[in-house]
Amino acid sequence: MFTGLCAFPLTPFKDEQFDPVAFARIINNLTDAKVDAICAMGSTGLYPYLNNDERRTVAENAVALADGIPVMAGIGALRTRDVLHNADIVQRAGVNAVLLAPMSYHHLHDEEVYALYEKVTANLSVPLCVYENPNATNFTFSDELYQAISRLPNVAAVKIPGMPFGDKVQGEQRLARLRELVPDSLSIGVSADKFGVAGMRAGCDAWHSVLAGLFPKTVQCLIQAVRDGQGESAAMASDRLSPIWQLFVQSKGGLRVMATAADILGVCEGNCLPHPLKPLTGPARQELEAQLTSLQLD
Repeated sequence: MFTGLCAFPLTPFKDEQFDPVAFARIINNLTDAKVDAICAMGSTGLYPYLNNDERRTVAENAVALADGIPVMAGIGALRTRDVLHNADIVQRAGVNAVLLAPMSYHHLHDEEVYALYEKVTANLSVPLCVYENPNATNFTFSDELYQAISRLPNVAAVKIPGMPFGDKVQGEQRLARLRELVPDSLSIGVSADKFGVAGMRAGCDAWHSVLAGLFPKTVQCLIQAVRDGQGESAAMASDRLSPIWQLFVQSKGGLRVMATAADILGVCEGNCLPHPLKPLTGPARQELEAQLTSLQLD
């Protein structure tokens, strides 16, 4: 499940409650596209904002709707105790893997992050994907930490930041260095959609995509072009999506952009984010509407 396209869907809300109808629309779109995997409750899926009942319900709905597609679920929390509880909830719901980023309020040291993964992996019955998201967690994995964590039981994949792939040589060197450090069986996936094509061209095993949460076929076409040896064509197609990538940057991530897109497309009803989060408004929303019309994402 850690190869190809892993789509990261929204967890939609309506009047401060999880919206199962909108969620079903989102997941059904992913199953129709036959994505390789679905990650419920990733960053775009709002894992830090969910209580236990919501987490259980989202996981159960994702598994029930996935139509045989593997489901991964985010389990991050500030305390190891709560991460373990989250892992238990989603495993009981039937997920196929878990995603864990080292959340913190007080910045974590390497030994603390290692201890987190050591304890969690010892209590898992499904594979774990290590999630490095320094913009959200304020933590950057050292090579030594990657090497140590990759040898823990049940660690099957890592989701790495896409920034190094902004430069072809730097990206290839970064990926080669990681390959030297971790077991051959470990999947290395790229995140940050702007760099997805570059990461796949460099040799990443998977693309963990926010855009694919609503527009899976668009990302699938880019991946297929890379696989078919049409890397330059894929890069140009990705460049044509630059207005979307720019909105991601301006909005401090893809969450608000995707939530607004879901509203524009009628997938959700109005603001589908929990308070205090808000969708795009004014010129930013108008720009997104124009780009969705122009780009014809699918």
